[in-house]
Amino acid sequence: MTSLRKLGSSDLEVFPLALGGNVFGWTADQDTSFAVLDAYTAAGGNFVDTADSYSAWVDGNGGGESETVLGKWLAAHGNRDDVVLATKVSQHPEYPGLSAANIRAAADASLRRLGTDHIDLYYTHFDKPEVPVEEIIGALDALVRAGKVRHIAASNISAERLAASLEFSDREGLARYVALQPHYNLVSRDTYEGGLGDLAERTGLAAVPYYALAAGFLTGKYRPGTAVDSPRAGGAAQHLETERGRRVLAALDEIAEAHDAPVATVALAWLAGRPTVAAPIASARTVEQLPALLGVAELTLTEDEAERLTRASA
Repeated sequence: MTSLRKLGSSDLEVFPLALGGNVFGWTADQDTSFAVLDAYTAAGGNFVDTADSYSAWVDGNGGGESETVLGKWLAAHGNRDDVVLATKVSQHPEYPGLSAANIRAAADASLRRLGTDHIDLYYTHFDKPEVPVEEIIGALDALVRAGKVRHIAASNISAERLAASLEFSDREGLARYVALQPHYNLVSRDTYEGGLGDLAERTGLAAVPYYALAAGFLTGKYRPGTAVDSPRAGGAAQHLETERGRRVLAALDEIAEAHDAPVATVALAWLAGRPTVAAPIASARTVEQLPALLGVAELTLTEDEAERLTRASA
């Protein structure tokens, strides 16, 4: 049985890989999404990440598709208490922003789609600097007091705004962020390391990084002269054009061969071993993509291997 990890200062215990729900209702239809969720939970996974805006960017979608699929899956299995459910507010086309009124309305809409009476981890998806942190934290605290949200978290926020939010929560005795969802991976380290990462470590926040596999680049399937059929191929392939990207891929290949493990598993294992990181997020649009992600729960890199990757990605 894979050991669960404590999520920051919260009472939540999570599998070391968070399953990304961005593909549900987008590149994975309902049946495929159900199959992926079934396989993830059968392997011991319990941490599912979505957002109210997934997948509003797709023609014909209005946002909330992922939450709706998840809600139907939870209803079909009756396993709500076995899943740590994370979703987000601020980007849904009908519920944009972080005003107190919008946070209340968006949370209720998410609860309806998810078919549940509570959200385990509720993120501000993108910070809105024009809204005072006092208004945002006050609204989130009200959701916690009402029992609609267990714990709160932040994504895509500056160190300055995060510090101000934590200080306000501590000063007023209100709900306090327990986790942070930053953009962080082997080819994007400055998006978290430094001010934001140092603050998280100092204040006891857990990191749950998104783009953990750099839109697929860190799976190793992008190679010179190779075309990949993926909606995210353009963004992933650009890393091949950088010296760092090529160095990282070479180091990943060597370590993956030594462990007889997929490249993606090694990339996730490096991330899972970084300070503050509780669980990287990765999504699978097919059941066949899951084993390489789930392998992070079993693979521990040696100090030398982790350091080789850290040097290659510098």
